[in-house]
This record gives sequence, C-alpha cells and structure tokens, in this order.
Amino acid sequence: MAPGQWNEEKGTELEGLEALWYNTANGGYFRYVKGEVDKHVGADGSLDIDKVKIDSTSYGLLSREILQMHRVTLNAKYYKAAVTLRDTLLPACIAASASSGSGQANELCRAEPFLAEFASAFGQSQDFAPITQDFVRWDHDNGGALSRQAGPSNPGAGEIDHAWLAVALVDSIAYYPQSDPGRATLLTMLNRTAKDGSIYLDRQAAMLEGRAKGIEANRQPLQQSTACLLIYALLKGARSGYIPASYSDDARRSWQNVLKHLPRWDDEGAASNSAINRLADHELTGAGASLLAANEAELAPTNSLGSGETFLLDAWFNSQQRKNAAGQMEPFHYKWSDFGDSGYSLFGHMLQSYGAATETLYSAPSRESLSKAQFYIIVSPDIPIKNPNPHYMTEQDAEEIAAWVKQGGVLVMMENDPPNADISHLNLLADKFGIHFDNVLVHHIIGERVEDGRIAVSADGQLFHDPHTLYMKDTCAISVRNAAIALLKDRGGIVMAATKFGRGTVFAAVDPWLYNEYTDGRKNPQIYDQFDNYAGGKELVRWLMEQQPGSGTRKRQR
Repeated sequence: MAPGQWNEEKGTELEGLEALWYNTANGGYFRYVKGEVDKHVGADGSLDIDKVKIDSTSYGLLSREILQMHRVTLNAKYYKAAVTLRDTLLPACIAASASSGSGQANELCRAEPFLAEFASAFGQSQDFAPITQDFVRWDHDNGGALSRQAGPSNPGAGEIDHAWLAVALVDSIAYYPQSDPGRATLLTMLNRTAKDGSIYLDRQAAMLEGRAKGIEANRQPLQQSTACLLIYALLKGARSGYIPASYSDDARRSWQNVLKHLPRWDDEGAASNSAINRLADHELTGAGASLLAANEAELAPTNSLGSGETFLLDAWFNSQQRKNAAGQMEPFHYKWSDFGDSGYSLFGHMLQSYGAATETLYSAPSRESLSKAQFYIIVSPDIPIKNPNPHYMTEQDAEEIAAWVKQGGVLVMMENDPPNADISHLNLLADKFGIHFDNVLVHHIIGERVEDGRIAVSADGQLFHDPHTLYMKDTCAISVRNAAIALLKDRGGIVMAATKFGRGTVFAAVDPWLYNEYTDGRKNPQIYDQFDNYAGGKELVRWLMEQQPGSGTRKRQR
C-alpha cells in the first residue's frame, strides 16, 4: 500500500490496532495508528476533501481514528479534520437514506459509528435521527443477506455488508442517549442481525467440518472477513448487554473454528505492520477484522464477570469543567468520557471489558440516586484552585452514602495530594469506616525522578495475586482503625485500605492512580514502561467485583 493511501482495508486494520491498544495499554499500537492518521491530516487540519467525497465508505473508518486522535491528544488539527468529515458525511448519510434503492444504498456503510460518537462528544443530539434513519435504510437494503446461502458462483454475496451492519450497530449504540428513541430501534435491529449472524456462523462451522472430512460440497471459500466481523459484533454486543449472553458462547465457538484458518505472522505482528503489508489488498480486511475479533475473544472468558453491575462515578465532589474544541463546557478530570491524560477512559474500559456498565452522577449522592448502582467511586474532591465553586462533602452526604454501603454497596475513594484535592471534608465520610486520609504529601515527584513514585507489589496480598510495579505521583497517606485493614503498604505507609461495613465494602487509595497518563502506555516509554498500572488496575477491578454480593448474577440488556 502506497504511503498516504487510504481504503476500507486500512481503516479496519487501524480499528483493530486501536482496540488492541486499549486491551493491552501498549502505547506502540497507539503511536502506529497516529502515524498512519497523520499521513492524511495536514498540520492545519486540512484533508483532501475530494477523496473523502469520492470514497465516503472507507473515510467513515478514517473519521473514527481522526476523532479518537483528537479525544486523546486534544490537538485542534484533528478536531478541525473531524468537523470537515462530519459536515461531509452526515449530509451524504441523509442523501443515501433518501435515495434508498437507487444504487447509492451502500454509500455510507461505515460512517454511522463516527457520526454517533461525534454527536455524543460535541452535543449534536439532532444528528441521531438521520443516523438512525440511515441504519433503517441499510437494514432494509441488506436485510436477510446472512440468512441466504451464497451460491457457488458468487460466494458471500451481500453477507459482508450485513456483517458490517452488525459491527456498525454495536459500535454506535454506546453513544446514543438512553432517552433517544433511535436507541431502541438500533437494539431491535442488532438483536435481529445477531440471530441471523449466529445462524450464518453455524453454517460456516458446518462447512469447515465438511471440508475437513473431504466433502466436495463444502469446498466454497471461507468468508473469513464476514465471520470475524460477526464474531466481533456478537462478542461485543453480548459483553455490552445489548444482546443475550448466549451469543457470546456461540461466537467463541465460531472463533475457535476460524482460528484454524487464519494466516500466521511473525512476533512483530500487527504492531509493525510487517506481515499486513505483505498481504494482498483483498486480504487486508481479513487481517483487520481478525484483529477486532481477536481482541473481543481475549475478553470473552471473563466478559460476564461484571454483568448486571453498574459503576457510578462521582461528578459532584469533583465537578471540574473545561471548554472543548467546539467552545462547549464539558466535564473532565477523572471522567469516563475524558480520553486525555487526565481522564478515566481506560479505567472505564477495564470495567466494561468485564461486562460492567459505567455511569456518572452529576448531583449530590442520595440513597435513591445510588440505589441503581452497585459501586460508587469518588475521586480527588475539588478545592478552589481546581474549581471555583467546589461541592464539599457534608455530614448529610456522608450519612446517605454510608447507609447505601451498609445495604451492600461498594464504595471506592481515591484521594490525592493535599495541594490538589480536598481531604478534610472527604474524611467526614472516610472516618465512618475507620479509614482516615492523612493531610501529608508522600511520593512527591520532581521532574521525572520516578523512583520516588515506584511502588512494589508482591503476589501474596489479599488484593493482588500477581506482582506489579505501580506508579503514583504526589499522594496523601492513610491511617486505619477498628476493622479497617491495609491492603497495600509502601515504605511503611498505607497506600490502599479496605473494610467491611454492614453488607458492603469500602476501598480507599491515596491517589487516583488509574488515570490515563500513567496507564495507557503513551507517556515516555523509556521511563514509564517499567510500571504496569494497567495490569494492577485490572486486578483491582476484579477484586472490587468480588466484593459485591451476587456479582455477575444480575443479567441485563442495556
């Protein structure tokens, strides 16, 4: 593929690598994807718009990667390019829906997830109606493709489009507001598509079994891309609670069949693109689709551990806001929707990878507002230098939260160092459980003298079952009394603590240590690759889920 060339195959490959980055926190994958995107975005955010108009199908994929680059780096050039794509693709989406059946029906077979994410990120709620309409058109024009047996002269006819529909649906629904009527339409469509997809994968499995037995009727080519895209959609849909969990088992069996027929490549694999570049153009989609399926298959064995559980993140005691690239005020700093260094997007992904839901509470907590969640997370409460109008913890707030914990809730408190967070008011809550945040500065880092933030974790603790080297920069400290215990110590001080309270559990840490800057692998790998906050975070997530009575037993469709 020539430098700077873009097509659907390349886009699928990069989507697979982006998913691999979020599943491993290996910053090398991010840097590779960014390098490829930068071949198409000028320093001023310009794009070759004629190419976009000519091939809006493949540029629907490029647009997602450009938007992701903006959300991660906050570089204005990516936002400008994303706006150009949105303003080009949305009218084309509307036009395609209006001309359904006129030969333009498949023009936008990959733009909807980008348009939905853009609408969610920048408050363009009016965009969801035409996006939904385009899905309806797409479903109508490609309906039943997976239910038909492809003929020998035209194997896979229409099936790949139907598989892309399943992928686009599962990738778009997460960005739809719960109150948008289109969300229910898409969920219904996905469930129907999933049923057809499962039948198709069963047929593929039978074909492969017949091929292994030498049955001539089963010699038609394996539709690898179609199978992998469907496996991805079924696994992600089940993990996200959009379709019944049984589809995950079906897709995992299909993945084992597909694995036997996937091409092999060297240890460098997709990260260096060395093998992918050696594949013919028509095989690239197979490679990208295989990466998407492989990432979801990696999560599949534990993707129901958090099923039925909701992690509710506080946005009241920490309610910091900033102006985004569109000039709108938005919440940031330890938030699920913040993909930059200050955000919790990767922490949220850890939770979602186990099938848990992530929500945000923008008001003061009450027993009623907490009742729909099993977990409540408070991180680094505001002080005036961070937020001119901080909401301090009150005794009434603390009573409401404690009552919820007593009934079985799991409370997570992640404090910060005294110059950056309120400690005294949060102790109104923490002291109720025998945990106290000490108003001292520990693990203070000057420049990149990271050794003062290195925390060695052995493999024999109650929380961590594997050894880790964590990194925490500028923290407070913890004291415990009564039934509260230390879960992790460093240099004689308590770093993490926990206690039981009624039927519930309380966990406390001296730092918000799972924010993206020190978890996602992008920051100065020569220095920070010695730490594994991501792996430690995965263990914390599993431990938290184990504290909730009946964890993983409540099933739901979201």
